[in-house]
Amino acid sequence: MPGGRLTQQDRRQIALGLADGLAYAEIARALERPTSTVTREVMRNGGPTGYRADLAHRATERRAHRRRSASPRGPEPAPQPHGRDAEAVREYEELFTTVMMQSGLPKTMARVMVCLLTTDAGSLTASELAQRLQVSPATISKSIAFLEGQTLVRRERDERRRERYVVDDDLWYQSMIASVRSLTQQVEIARQGVGVLGPGTPAAVRLENVARFLDFVSESLARAAEQAREILSTKAETTS
Repeated sequence: MPGGRLTQQDRRQIALGLADGLAYAEIARALERPTSTVTREVMRNGGPTGYRADLAHRATERRAHRRRSASPRGPEPAPQPHGRDAEAVREYEELFTTVMMQSGLPKTMARVMVCLLTTDAGSLTASELAQRLQVSPATISKSIAFLEGQTLVRRERDERRRERYVVDDDLWYQSMIASVRSLTQQVEIARQGVGVLGPGTPAAVRLENVARFLDFVSESLARAAEQAREILSTKAETTS
């Protein structure tokens, strides 16, 4: 029934919709469900290319069984600030993590990113991350090192000299600029190949087309990042 749990038939309709190339919103309308329900269902069960109705249904039943089995022994979920629904927050974080993984982040690194992005404090220490994610300090250290290497997280020290990890607007800008630098390197190496392979040859023409495409994208990305930074900075100053 609309609003209740997805049935096996619902999942088959989702699979058919994906096979037909329908958008999540179209599938959701046919099922009389929120788009977020369909998005979450697909992303946690293989993504748009790997979704299988029967496998998704069995996986959901197993997850529900594990939750029922664990609930008598497990601790009560921590109260959420601002009157938030704890289960809705948990499901959102799970969906957000899945989307991050689809973009290429390993699971633990994706969980750390989501944790930092959704905390009201704006930053967390390694011990706070380890406690929230129920992983070892070594796992957090490895994840932070990876994310720093991708310019996705930065460190700062608080008044107690503890290292805290932060994701903010400037980091997104720096990450975009790092992407631009990577694209610029690809443009240079592609154009170097034109000279090596011989201008006008099929391979050289292909590389030149790649270089022109990436050059255009990198310039557009750099310009958009600069404009976004300027506009958002101006808005922040106006509202402060």
